[in-house]
Amino acid sequence: MWLGAATAVLVLTVSGCSGSGSDSSGSGGSKTITMGMIPGWTDGLSTTYLLENILESKGYTVKITKLSDNDPMYAALANGDIDIFSSAWSERTQKSYMDQYGAKIEDLGKYYADAGLFLAAPTYSDIKSIADLPSYAQELDGKIIGIEPGAGLTKATKDDVFPAYGLDPDFELVLSSTNAMLTALKKATAAKQPIVATLWKPFWANQAFPVRPLEDPKGAFGQPESLHSLAHSGFSKDFPEIANMIKNFKLDDAQYGSLEDTVVNKFGEGQEAEAVKAWLQQNPDYAPALAKYLTPS
Repeated sequence: MWLGAATAVLVLTVSGCSGSGSDSSGSGGSKTITMGMIPGWTDGLSTTYLLENILESKGYTVKITKLSDNDPMYAALANGDIDIFSSAWSERTQKSYMDQYGAKIEDLGKYYADAGLFLAAPTYSDIKSIADLPSYAQELDGKIIGIEPGAGLTKATKDDVFPAYGLDPDFELVLSSTNAMLTALKKATAAKQPIVATLWKPFWANQAFPVRPLEDPKGAFGQPESLHSLAHSGFSKDFPEIANMIKNFKLDDAQYGSLEDTVVNKFGEGQEAEAVKAWLQQNPDYAPALAKYLTPS
């Protein structure tokens, strides 16, 4: 159920600096920006803390609001409860949310190209294609391990992939959270047991675990898409410098992979800000290239 006030579904808010919340008053007003993030989704996790670092280096206060899923994220963005959603799969995977809320959302541009969704199996598995899955239903205990119910990946798997390959009679898409999926994937691959899970690119887990995408001969998952940064309607007018900076925000595959690996694996939960600092030290030209769009405090 959609809630009228997205603040009713906020999980936790943390502040990078002291501040009273987003003002949207533009020049001469508050320099506090609120960014929404779903903690288990590492594309948003990494990019949120990266943008936080650059904004705070120029005197902005960044408050990070953690939400549980896409439903509250898009509602909060449309309602103005958050200012920025740094990593949205808005072209296709999360298009249904854009269809519902797009009139109240501003697209600040794409920052990464060639993102994709897929089912994955371990490299030691004989399963090569989604079309092979019915023959392995018993071996997999009739389960494909998914993530959050509101994820675009979940919708694509249930609405497009399952019907295209006739998986419904034999398989259940097990839904919980990204962290639960990763735990199951880690346990299965460590013991070299059979498993098929929903995964995506870019995502650090593709390098961390011995997995490979299953072929999708029917193209049920569709073509790759770009990842976008979104804001609430009117944000560019209220904060033109930040909007311009984010329009110039880009990550290539090498940058993306090393950023996620640093944030998620080398540092871990609770040390995201420190991880971004370490990554920026290894990529010294990155922050200045974006910070130049912001007026020093």
